[in-house]
Amino acid sequence: MSGSSTPPVPLPGDDPTGLQSFAVLLRRMNGEFNRVAREFAQAQGLHPTDVQALVAVLDADPDGTGELLTPGRLSGQLNLTSGAVTACVDRLERAGHIRRVRAADDRRVVHLCFAEAARGLIRDCFRPLARGTDLARGRFTPEELTVIVRFLAETNRERVLSRRDRG
Repeated sequence: MSGSSTPPVPLPGDDPTGLQSFAVLLRRMNGEFNRVAREFAQAQGLHPTDVQALVAVLDADPDGTGELLTPGRLSGQLNLTSGAVTACVDRLERAGHIRRVRAADDRRVVHLCFAEAARGLIRDCFRPLARGTDLARGRFTPEELTVIVRFLAETNRERVLSRRDRG
């Protein structure tokens, strides 16, 4: 670990790298993300599910591969009915957070795109989390960060595979 004057956060349980420690720390992190998301939802007059949908739209094409989110894919990601997704998308569109955009090659396909005006709202709300994440990242070497990113990617991959196995 890189030099830092901040003492490490104590890990729960007897085995600091055991499943119990991971579970507790991931729940704590998830709880903090959820707290900020609830505050954002309340400030914007949105339902917490709307914020989940907004984040899904924001994260849909992070690497620019063109894999844009459709209402159908959003329905699968959030495990909502098509009617519930339509209502959610309607609320987000009315609030100016997202736009429905028809695909150029097939006008029947609708993509959900993040509205630029909403980026500032999201950025302001989630800035403390981003700042804390960046400070924590600074306490690790590039090699350690590579392992952490690989762990998070594999954890997400397993989550998706588990969801597919159940459905």
